[in-house]
Amino acid sequence: MGNSIYHINKGINKSIEFKGLKAQYIWYFGGGIVVLMILFSMMYFIGLPSFISLGIIGIAGTVMAVKIYKMSHKYGEHGMMKELAKRQLPTVVKTQSRRIYKMAK
Repeated sequence: MGNSIYHINKGINKSIEFKGLKAQYIWYFGGGIVVLMILFSMMYFIGLPSFISLGIIGIAGTVMAVKIYKMSHKYGEHGMMKELAKRQLPTVVKTQSRRIYKMAK
């Protein structure tokens, strides 16, 4: 029973990151890819030429990737949820009576 060497896991409580995408944006990117694959298969079954379908999917995929990477960079791990929560807060609370102040005694 000599000296024991323990390795410390320094990645505890860090958010998941994959090629620059953080946290929930990985799921958004995966969902976008699934939607693009379904769209491509629908265009294929309709009978659109493959090159036109690939062009449309390529452009849509590029726009999707750029938008998701911008959101990931701008908002970070929790920023988008905080931004959406901030939009739901009322700017002004109006009351017509002073009854609520009398009850606070």
